[in-house]
Amino acid sequence: VSSYLDEGYRRIKLKIKPGWDKDIVGAVRREYPDIKLQVDANAAYRLQDWPSLKELDKYELLMIEQPLDYDDLVDHSILAKMLKTPICLDESIKKPEDSYKAYRLGSCSIINLKPARVGGLLNSKIIHDFCESVGMPIWIGGMLETGIGRGHLVAAATLPNVKFPNDISASSRYYEEDIVDPPWELTSRGTIRAPGAPGIGVEVLEEKLRKFSLRSWSSS
Repeated sequence: VSSYLDEGYRRIKLKIKPGWDKDIVGAVRREYPDIKLQVDANAAYRLQDWPSLKELDKYELLMIEQPLDYDDLVDHSILAKMLKTPICLDESIKKPEDSYKAYRLGSCSIINLKPARVGGLLNSKIIHDFCESVGMPIWIGGMLETGIGRGHLVAAATLPNVKFPNDISASSRYYEEDIVDPPWELTSRGTIRAPGAPGIGVEVLEEKLRKFSLRSWSSS
């Protein structure tokens, strides 16, 4: 946590699971009482685990991300009524219809929107617009994209209903070499600047793309 804060990140997300939750979250919150903090369970819990999740309410988290199985929209709606901490859905949202159902059931109050998961920028915009119309905030998540995909994330993150810090990191966090120029970098304020250039805003380095490609095909 300390090293990421030193790099400029202003929100910390901790991964949790049964037996690895309240103690680690409590330790981080005591050490850093003022940081923006949230947790991600990656569907590690079941509804009967709600007392463990309820104990996290006292740490004033931004949200608990995907506590239950991705297809447990009904159980998420039950859990949401038991907790003070907002529930955010991630893996549950694979297409626009999933966001409609989650809202109608009360399964969450926040959505982590991942363009790569929902089918690209068009579906992302559809989900964004729906969530904006019903007052449900979103934020943009990543799926280990290279600099090309990261450009799409940055574009999506400029939409008006994006209300929380996004999972968009500098290229160097995951890759020694990226395939775009310039690579994505954090500013001194812990943000990534949206470029003003056309398209994704960066240049694809075709030589590096060929270097790292495992397969390719061409058509005429």
